Amino acid sequence: MTTPIVPTAVNAGQTERASAGRVQLDRRVPPLGGFTLTYLRIELARKLRNRRTLLFTLIFPVMMFFIVGYPMRDVPLTDTAIADGGPSVAAFIMVSMAMYGAMMSATQTGASVAVERAQGWSRQLRLTPLNPLVNVLIKMIAGMLLGLVAVAATYLVGAISGIQLSAAQWISTGLVGWLLASAVFTTLGLMVGYLVPGENAAQVTSLAIVLLAFIGGLFYPVSSMPDFMQTIAAFTPVYGISELARAPLTGAGFDLAALTNALVWFAVFLVGTVVFFRRDTKRV
Repeated sequence: MTTPIVPTAVNAGQTERASAGRVQLDRRVPPLGGFTLTYLRIELARKLRNRRTLLFTLIFPVMMFFIVGYPMRDVPLTDTAIADGGPSVAAFIMVSMAMYGAMMSATQTGASVAVERAQGWSRQLRLTPLNPLVNVLIKMIAGMLLGLVAVAATYLVGAISGIQLSAAQWISTGLVGWLLASAVFTTLGLMVGYLVPGENAAQVTSLAIVLLAFIGGLFYPVSSMPDFMQTIAAFTPVYGISELARAPLTGAGFDLAALTNALVWFAVFLVGTVVFFRRDTKRV
């Protein structure tokens, strides 16, 4: 007859030590989902080391301002003479080029997630306690900060070149152009980044920005377009942003339709980003 094994103090001690040494599989969620200024700084530094991003962010807008805008610094934009405080055509072009730089930097920052996906970085992040949505938020903030660099650089060159605007015009055109352009087009870049594989994302976003800039009236007033083009332009994501940013120069005043345009496109791109992001992380 087999004698049953009775747990002894030794067995109990061994069981207790085994339980104490057991590997904990549950990960502790960090505060704010893992959002830290250190991670944001690293993300921004990575973008600043990218030569292609710096080209479109700093060099291209400044170069286009000198080529197109600088020769027209003495041409009044409105009926008010420049000597009486009226803005010049060069100021109009300066604001447009600053917005273009912010849009390009924002979309390139967002589209970089496609490269990270191809390199397996998304899978690595899924192994950490970092909240995936926090990772997207950090990329959005980095894209907006890079857009701020584009606006600041273009405005600095414009000021040195002799552009004369009131303090309210400098601040309002810069803030509106930066905030709206960066927010809308960072989400566009992120959406494309989670939709298009690899390096193709940067090419798709670059082509999209160029086409939208021309059709949306970023480089010239929409009022100078044919009627059918004006109708098309009013439905592009560039239209609302450019109209609101340049309103302090043209004297057009607040345009509710332009603001609605910008907010609707931001919502569309944001929803698209979330949808494609969730689809991508399911595979990870």
